[in-house]
Amino acid sequence: MSAIDIFFNTGVLMRAFPMLLKGLWYTLALGATAIVLGSILGVLICIIRLYAPKPLRLLAVLYIDLVRAIPVLVLLILIYYALPFAGIMLTSFTAAATALVMVLAAFTAEVVRAGIQAIPKGQFEAADALGMGFWLTMRKVILPQAVRIVIPPHASNCVSVMKDTALASVVASSDLLKQATDAQALFANPTPLIGAALMYIAVLWPLVRLTNWLEVRSQRAYTR
Repeated sequence: MSAIDIFFNTGVLMRAFPMLLKGLWYTLALGATAIVLGSILGVLICIIRLYAPKPLRLLAVLYIDLVRAIPVLVLLILIYYALPFAGIMLTSFTAAATALVMVLAAFTAEVVRAGIQAIPKGQFEAADALGMGFWLTMRKVILPQAVRIVIPPHASNCVSVMKDTALASVVASSDLLKQATDAQALFANPTPLIGAALMYIAVLWPLVRLTNWLEVRSQRAYTR
């Protein structure tokens, strides 16, 4: 049997394609959920770290440090396999989404913190002089300016989260990698894994190029 028949068997790939497509949609849904919720939670944690009372600020710092220090796979296993001992049962999708949201939120909080602290303090003083409250100042003045700084590194973190969705296969989710390994076992051929790799590339490569474009654009904006 040739290498083509082993790794690029079109017959096997066509039969496995429905399984791979199902896994792809699952992966996209998991990644989108993690990115949206993780971004929102990250901004809130950042604001708590910067402006909340000291006890809350310390808790935010502790959360950010611990979550960033724990490997995503370890966090996922703890959520899925350890929480049931405390009476908390989560589906594989919910467990994977929770782990990815927690990780992205921690990294987003640090990225947004850097963006906010890069804004001159005069912006806060001007908004205060106009009688704008804290939340109005953040929404109308600070965050819109910080976004230009935050978007490139945040986009890079989002790409990492999309790649980390493959870890969901560890908790028996129906993501792309799990479907590919199931198809490999079903057809006794590694071609489905090659198909899954190509699907990951098709989804993530444009995102990687978009991240690079955003970084270049951001650099040009600050050199003008």
